[in-house]
Amino acid sequence: MKKRKETLVFVLVVLLLVGGLMLGTFLTKKINSLPELPKPELSEGQRGQLGIDKNVNESTIDKYLGRKDSVYYDIRMLEDPANYEAIDGDRYLSGLVEGFEVVPYPYLVNVEGLPEAVGQSYTGATLYTHADGKYTANYKESKQILNDLFPKDKNIFLMCGGGGYSGMLKNMLVDLGWDTNKIYVVGGYWYYDGEHNVQIKQEDGSYSFWKISYHNIDFSKLTKK
Repeated sequence: MKKRKETLVFVLVVLLLVGGLMLGTFLTKKINSLPELPKPELSEGQRGQLGIDKNVNESTIDKYLGRKDSVYYDIRMLEDPANYEAIDGDRYLSGLVEGFEVVPYPYLVNVEGLPEAVGQSYTGATLYTHADGKYTANYKESKQILNDLFPKDKNIFLMCGGGGYSGMLKNMLVDLGWDTNKIYVVGGYWYYDGEHNVQIKQEDGSYSFWKISYHNIDFSKLTKK
């Protein structure tokens, strides 16, 4: 009887080990089966000037969604003070691509270089100030917040309305030490026509912002430098 129990225990241990090895192999294959990411490459013309990627953009992003080695951010405000309707855009975050979380770029750093027709964006508190070619942290927690939102060991996919904010944020992150080859400026949601659209603006004109995974920055809780 004792010998039978020992045999059963041995068999169970072997099965667990084999099962673990099979699971590990399966997970490894699944990870390795992810579509290979091309290195970031600028588009031609005006889109390239905005920093929009040639290969990973509004037309192809569906192929690269849901990766465990990546983070996805739409960096628009829920309602931007700038008049983006003047350039056929939308000041409201009327929709986004599935899997993208939202962190407002104008909360990260002061907004510069918007088209004259658009006017001025948000001018309140920001984590950083950009002046004279330099990014200066305004709060003791500024760097930690950036590190938490945009981990350096992952690929970072950025979208906004037309592509401008995304390109600006990539420039900022690279200047602060992020790897340029791990950041993709996908472009603008206004030009997205894929299969993973999450509609926020409803037919009655209201906005279902509850659908959004939103990262607010409460500046009243931060420590000024």
